[in-house]
Formats: sequence, C-alpha cells, structure tokens
Amino acid sequence: MQVRSLLLLLALILVAAAAEAGKNKKEKAKKDGSKCEDWRWGPCVPNSKDCGLGYREGTCKDESKKLKCKIPCNWKKKFGADCKYKFESWGGCSAQTGLKTRSGILKKALYNAQCEETVYVTKPCSSKIKLKSKAKKGKGKD
Repeated sequence: MQVRSLLLLLALILVAAAAEAGKNKKEKAKKDGSKCEDWRWGPCVPNSKDCGLGYREGTCKDESKKLKCKIPCNWKKKFGADCKYKFESWGGCSAQTGLKTRSGILKKALYNAQCEETVYVTKPCSSKIKLKSKAKKGKGKD
C-alpha cells in the first residue's frame, strides 16, 4: 500500500514538472514574438548568386526581423518569387519572331510584394515537329 502511494506521488510530481516545462516554453516563445501586426516585408535576397537560400527583412514600427527564404533556381526572375500567377496555355508560334507567348494573371502576392496584375512570357518555338501519330503506333494490332 505504501509503495503504491509513493509511486502515485512520484507520477504526480513528474506530470506537474512536465506541465511546468511546457508552460515555460510557451512563455518564452511569446516573449520572442512581436505584438506588431503591420509588418512590411522586403524581397527574398539570396545568400549567393541569384537563387537558392537567402533571407527577407521585415519592419514594423521600430522593430525589424529577418526570415529565411528560398528562391527556386528555375524561377522566372522577371516576376520575383513572391508573385504567383495563373498562366494560360501557350499561344501559336509567331512566324515573324519565332516565339510563343502566354499571359499570366496575378493569383497571389506574398509578403505584400508589388506585383504586376498581368505578365507576359515568351519562349522559342520548338524546332521539332511533334507527330501525334507516334502515340497511335502500336495500337490496333491484334
């Protein structure tokens, strides 16, 4: 009977200690956090070259912060990584320029980025003619 009481008391002490430790972690996180709600964020600046890991700086009243960020290396640098667009299908090939064009409409601006509402991109026309007959080969053989 005495052993049970001792084990129960020990278990209660451990539960109380764990709860107190969790509470201290939450309070510490609140101290590091800011009460400011009107943050202004700058663009993601890569650590080296023009893509990869980097940071963005934010300011709110007298406070400033740095957040880690990443610019994908295959991203269209013309738009910035913080502007997300919904693109249409590629248009036909222009015989004069040898380029295809498509437009994108702004879907989302991250971190209050200054984004154009509509953007246009081009790419060279394919020099290879893709035949749909290749997909049909092998079908119909019994």
